Amino acid sequence: MALPDFTLSAGPVTVSARTLAGLGSPILYHYDPEFLATFRRTQGKVGQIFQTENDIILMQGEAIVGLEGALRSLITPGMHVLNLVQGVFGKGTGYWIADFGAVLHEIEVGYDDAVSPAQVEEYLDAHPEIQMVCLVASETPSGTVTDVAAIGPMCRDRGILTYVDTVSGVLGMPWKTDEWGLDLCVAGAQKCLGGPPGVALISVSQKAWDVMYANPAAPRDSYLSLIDWKDKWLGEGRFPYTPSVSDMNGLEASLDQALEEGIDAVVARHEAAAAVTRAGARAMGLELWAKREEIASACVTSIRLPDELDNAVVRDHAREVYGVMLSHGQGAGNLVRLSHMGPTAGGLYSVVGLAALGRTLADLGMPVDIGAGLEAALALLSTQRH
Repeated sequence: MALPDFTLSAGPVTVSARTLAGLGSPILYHYDPEFLATFRRTQGKVGQIFQTENDIILMQGEAIVGLEGALRSLITPGMHVLNLVQGVFGKGTGYWIADFGAVLHEIEVGYDDAVSPAQVEEYLDAHPEIQMVCLVASETPSGTVTDVAAIGPMCRDRGILTYVDTVSGVLGMPWKTDEWGLDLCVAGAQKCLGGPPGVALISVSQKAWDVMYANPAAPRDSYLSLIDWKDKWLGEGRFPYTPSVSDMNGLEASLDQALEEGIDAVVARHEAAAAVTRAGARAMGLELWAKREEIASACVTSIRLPDELDNAVVRDHAREVYGVMLSHGQGAGNLVRLSHMGPTAGGLYSVVGLAALGRTLADLGMPVDIGAGLEAALALLSTQRH
């Protein structure tokens, strides 16, 4: 099978030529002074996109290694943890919480909806035993977001620890780690940043470190250990294990592009691409997955499909016939996702995705007005450019 002409999937996303050049830079010894400087610079740039003065840990491996390592480090047996569930990743976090020995509390809504700050406040008022709140900022499989700006300060003011999966959130939505009082955040490089998929980006507050060090069950001398990174790298300048030099070079290149563009501008670009895609989808006669516009993510647009049309069939048809790689919902529901992340957030990428999806649905017997959808998308894109 030939390579796709366009990768508009929900991550890893297409990366820029500059990022590819970074990945293709010479591989140095990881204790070479030049690489040590690169690693430290990259760490600082990650802190800038998190908008935090907290410690930054760059763990080798996809974001899941940071998510699991952080949660194992924070949870002690019998700890009362409130988990917010509005999608498959939030649900998966709950399985971890219970498996790691905590007392699991959950607020769960439909995967086309979002847990509200009012629901969280009511639950915390009724359950003063809660010690930590876990949430997914941006549920990529369903394309919904959580109001972290309201929930974070609510937890901070109560002295409750926060654990935030923002794998596709940072740079795809406004993000202020310190201002919102977030304790532990994990992002992925391969989403809105448009970087390589091999690094977990983690922000850790002093409060979170205190909880980890007091936890005898926190991983130590382990690939999952954040404490190892704190002690060895931040403390002594030694790596716990050999980091990927190539990934760091690619990550720094993607960070440089984001910071040169400006954090607010990158977020606005994602929001504009989402608006173009949704305008086109609606005009085409398609139903958006998210119940309300205000909970819809700017990183992907999720389209609800009729029960008789399988989402995997739609994705495969778009890839095989039109050369466009889209994503299905990974178990969130019968939906298909058009991504607008990283370099594909802007320009004609949304129009290409809409054209491939519209033609695919028509081929599979679903009535759609492709022309109206493309006209609406192009009309909005034109106003954004002027």
